[in-house]
Amino acid sequence: MADFDRQGYARPSSVPRTDGQAIDEGLRAYMLRVYNYMSIGLAVTGVVAYAAFASGIYQQIAATPFIWVVMLAPLGMVFFLSARIGKMSLSGAQMAFWGFAALMGLSLASIFHVYAHESIARVFFITAAAFGGLSLYGYTTKKDLSGWGSFLIMGVIGIVIAMVVNIFLASSALQFAISVIGVLVFAGLTAYDTQQIKEMYYVGDDGTVAGRKAIMGALRLYLDFINLFMMLLSLFGNRE
Repeated sequence: MADFDRQGYARPSSVPRTDGQAIDEGLRAYMLRVYNYMSIGLAVTGVVAYAAFASGIYQQIAATPFIWVVMLAPLGMVFFLSARIGKMSLSGAQMAFWGFAALMGLSLASIFHVYAHESIARVFFITAAAFGGLSLYGYTTKKDLSGWGSFLIMGVIGIVIAMVVNIFLASSALQFAISVIGVLVFAGLTAYDTQQIKEMYYVGDDGTVAGRKAIMGALRLYLDFINLFMMLLSLFGNRE
């Protein structure tokens, strides 16, 4: 999951009193913008992934050392966006996000070679339904989920370490455990991140600041969705 300097986007200590209805309307518009960015990013990723596989471009790249660049480039883009978005123009941040989504699509093209296509579609819709419910919970709950943060980040780190270890062990049992724990962790992150993104909203933000916040929020939810999808696909996908 991408993290970033939340202090730069923290709500000011002195918040001007504003009509509650205006705040609610602004918050809804802000969250809708976040979900729109995320949805478009997922669409770009899906189109690029399928096009790269169907055209044979991914297969050609996979046969060369350049595949490592393709696999690691999205991670580099996450760090770049997290570190630089505060200094980017809104249009520049949007282009960087679309570029990240396209790179992610290229790196995910391999799933069309590993899993049956109808299985991918089925798991995608399962993920979408689960993500929608979890994000709605994070948005509407009155419970403070901030205490989940450190636990969930530790879970992500543990998953990454286990995945690296399993590259050498190639254990199906360990892979199953990683997938089950991954589903739980990224399910929690979906609700947690949604609440955090909601809390970042400030009625006094200008259009550029609000747009940057929306893009970073979209990036966080996008990563939650993709990781949840991949974990569920590992559990329920039918391999070719």
